[in-house]
Amino acid sequence: MVKKLYYDAIVIGAGHAGIESALALAKTGVNTLVVSITVDNVGYMACNPSIGGTGKGHLVRELDALGGFMGIAADACATQIRMLNSSKGLAVRSLRAQEDKYKYHAFTKRALESADNLTMRQDEIKNITRDGMDFTVECVTGNVYACRAVVVATGVYMDSTIICGASVQKRGPVCFSRSDHLAASLASLGFELRRFKTGTPARLLGKSIDFSRLEIQPGDDVPYTFSAMTKRKPKNTAVCYLGYTNERTHDVIRAALEFSPRKLGLITGTGARYCPSIEDKIVRFADKPRHTFFLEPEGAGTDEWYIQGISTSLPPDVQREMYRTIDGLENVRIVRDAYAIEYECIDARELFPSLMSKRIPGLFFAGQVNGTSGYEEAAAQGMLAGINASAYLRGMAPLVLDRTNSYIGVMADDLVTVGSDEPYRMLTGRAECRLSLRQDNADLRLTELAEKYGTISPARKKLLNKKKSDITACRTKLGMTVPREITETILESANEEFPDRAMTAEELLRRPGVTLDIFSRHCDILEDIMPSARLEVYAEIRYDSYLRRQNAELKEKSRRENMRLPSDLDYRSVDGLRLEAREKLNAAKPMSVGQASRVPGVTPADVWVLINKFGKQKDAND
Repeated sequence: MVKKLYYDAIVIGAGHAGIESALALAKTGVNTLVVSITVDNVGYMACNPSIGGTGKGHLVRELDALGGFMGIAADACATQIRMLNSSKGLAVRSLRAQEDKYKYHAFTKRALESADNLTMRQDEIKNITRDGMDFTVECVTGNVYACRAVVVATGVYMDSTIICGASVQKRGPVCFSRSDHLAASLASLGFELRRFKTGTPARLLGKSIDFSRLEIQPGDDVPYTFSAMTKRKPKNTAVCYLGYTNERTHDVIRAALEFSPRKLGLITGTGARYCPSIEDKIVRFADKPRHTFFLEPEGAGTDEWYIQGISTSLPPDVQREMYRTIDGLENVRIVRDAYAIEYECIDARELFPSLMSKRIPGLFFAGQVNGTSGYEEAAAQGMLAGINASAYLRGMAPLVLDRTNSYIGVMADDLVTVGSDEPYRMLTGRAECRLSLRQDNADLRLTELAEKYGTISPARKKLLNKKKSDITACRTKLGMTVPREITETILESANEEFPDRAMTAEELLRRPGVTLDIFSRHCDILEDIMPSARLEVYAEIRYDSYLRRQNAELKEKSRRENMRLPSDLDYRSVDGLRLEAREKLNAAKPMSVGQASRVPGVTPADVWVLINKFGKQKDAND
């Protein structure tokens, strides 16, 4: 009989979700094993060599506020940093960084290797079974492990196939080995599997590109950071380039559509709506004469370039002809062909908001196995699952984030309540409270929530306390009167008419066109206040009326949202609910009336039945 090796928790997969889960568990004192099908794919950027972007940058900042690792790694391995939407309001600005993908892999792998309470093994998981309060985890090599909690963070590796033209290969991303057995094991545990598809563009040889015919995209002059703990600002050592397809490109694609894997019946999985292939773009947006793409360097140790915006699974000869119709790419050489990848994932509606299975206590899921797309979405789920797996082992209540306090809460609620019929991507438009869910205040929203779970270091808590203290001091200073000559100078810089009088600093900042940068350049009243505290108070001033309106709208919604429902409630016993609602609610097991209201098939009338029943019970208990 094979001897079992015992750990408190096992994390399956060492991609972006697995890294965060493993480090969160280990940081909280849990003896953790992380198993990867190959340790060469730890933190590997199989698709775009970047972190952040619209909506995604918010997730990374929130992850950092919870004590996560991605922001630290992204800052350390960045080659270019830019703030997207910098001309728009603070709520939709998102940080994005180009990364040296090979340095990022090495940096994250080293973090796992050096962490206390953490062991990393290369192996393939064959089977997971529940044995009383423990799990037994078997590997194809014959290794057998036992533990009390499991986090499944397999990414796109379960039964994955790489598809390029008529070629279908049973492999994982970048032709790493795939997981051949785990999907069947999860199915045997009762999980409903679904097949999703994503894709990645070709990698082009830099020396074969005429960059002079493309538009240069530099980084910011003064780069921001993802992590509040980053002491040394990243340096912009790389540039990206902007280009466009043209009608000749589109003609090549149209002529080859009959040879696309989808047309040939080789692709059956559901693709991502917000990251379509170039052939899908040509069909869906037939009136557009061109489509934008970006050329991004893969890292300092290679001459490969990633062509963001032109993912495809067309045959290699078509790809070569297609790329060579583009200005600057007339003589381009392809190092790695673009491809599509199909894989198995679960229906995340089988999970609680903590990302634990509703049916199997101690079994958690995080990342693309839950039907999401993107490194940032995966990492955020990994952190949430890791914290809650640790809480489960320690007998603590789970950390449940909601739609009012975080983008992570929005994502978790979307996944476990509504589910997704396609790879889910975070967008700022998904959040109802985005005015208050800015990337600059993630620490104020989340750090203290995570503190009791053990993922917040003393240095991070000290930094938060300093920021809060400076915010208080800043509010006081903004009530001070600014001399008239400075008032006039500031308003002139903002191209605003100015009255013949002095103003308080707050009155000045409420004037249209007076940005925090303009104010700070001409007035040293906030000189001793840390920049993040200044920005927070400035946002309060700028968004004051909007935030008050948002908060008023949320007040009633919050009352309903927070009305708890019993987790073991049999909705067949609730009089007044329609039959369909009873079935849907029994399957979803919502934790609150607000969550129940978002279950597909539940009507407003059904919601009022729950409010009347459980609201009265709450009032009686109070």
